[in-house]
Amino acid sequence: MSARPPNILWIVTTQWRASATGYASDPNARTPCLDALAAQSVDYTQAVTPHPFGPFARAALLTGVPSPENGVRDYFDPLPDTARTLAHDLNDRGYATAYFGKWHLGRRDPAAPLVGAAHATTVVPPAGRGGFGLWEGFESGFLLNDPWLHGTRLPAPVQLPGYQSDVLCDRAAAWVAAAAQRPPSSWFGVVSLEAPHPPYDAPAAGVPRREPGALVLAANVPRGGAAEARARQELAGYYAHLEATDRAIGRLLAAVASPEGAAPDTIVVFTSVHGDMHGAHGLFRKGWPHEDSVRVPLLVRRPGVAARRDAAAVSLAGLAGMTRAWAGGEGTDRAETARPTEARISMPSVVALPHQCDRVWRGLRTPTRKLVLNADGSPWLFFDLERDPLERENLAGDPARARERAELSSRIGS
Repeated sequence: MSARPPNILWIVTTQWRASATGYASDPNARTPCLDALAAQSVDYTQAVTPHPFGPFARAALLTGVPSPENGVRDYFDPLPDTARTLAHDLNDRGYATAYFGKWHLGRRDPAAPLVGAAHATTVVPPAGRGGFGLWEGFESGFLLNDPWLHGTRLPAPVQLPGYQSDVLCDRAAAWVAAAAQRPPSSWFGVVSLEAPHPPYDAPAAGVPRREPGALVLAANVPRGGAAEARARQELAGYYAHLEATDRAIGRLLAAVASPEGAAPDTIVVFTSVHGDMHGAHGLFRKGWPHEDSVRVPLLVRRPGVAARRDAAAVSLAGLAGMTRAWAGGEGTDRAETARPTEARISMPSVVALPHQCDRVWRGLRTPTRKLVLNADGSPWLFFDLERDPLERENLAGDPARARERAELSSRIGS
């Protein structure tokens, strides 16, 4: 093992559900770059987000502390300036740290339009950038084309032409190349991409929308009505954005591995903060405890670690701890060492936006079971994922499962 700690790259997308890749056998997905990465990685096939909504998940991802304990309870809550993130820890270990892209943890005006320049040009002050040595991003805004960026090198927001995933991956690749000229420091970089978040009809770097009628829908999307029609229209654009973003990620990974990038020992992580229902069970968007919303892709490519599929119940809330272990020179990550058997999932508040989940809930997901409780502790959903992976039979009221529900409920906590 090298005496110098490894470089570490996180690629974090938004609304990319676990099933929506070629390597996960989605017949609609064209993701050759991620498929190639998966062939070299540990693929955590049962990974979940701790909270299937952006700010809550991002705060947990960066701090390793679930929401609301990390200070983010409401959709518009900023991550407290005093919160300690993974960047602070790695700065203390001598790492160069950088963040590129969507932040979604700053102070926003709840009255401003969510889509457009108002939130895209909201300036995140240096104290609110999570401790990253270089920070270059935007608060939110959902502008998948011609993004606004500000930060360490851009004191005022500047709009840059191009597809957002291309712009961010190219700028991150340039930073990696520059970092290679400044040894012996190792680096930790986060590339936070908004795609494939809606608006799904936005242009996708020249990738054409799919033909809605030709898409293969999961069996849990109701057929013959408004849900199917809407799902097909949205997914036609969604898969175009997956393909365009896969291509941008491929260029970034090639740049990291190039002589200019000089980072062959880099640990690469690919994931998403949450998924999207896309019509499953007649529902849309996120916040829901169903698999389409909470289960996310998680690939980890580590030099010297053989590729495999791993069915451990891994939560993204543990990724900060895994990364600290890698930076500290530990031979195995926390997921491999602890062999997690369960992951906690929750929504700490209701986000009052269209189509989102309508209640506060908390739950537990194992590789084979999922129990979800209402805010008062009563069972809402209980699924046997081993027998029913599409969650079409809710067993929350099945008296034959009462003992199993009670045992799982005792482990969820308040």
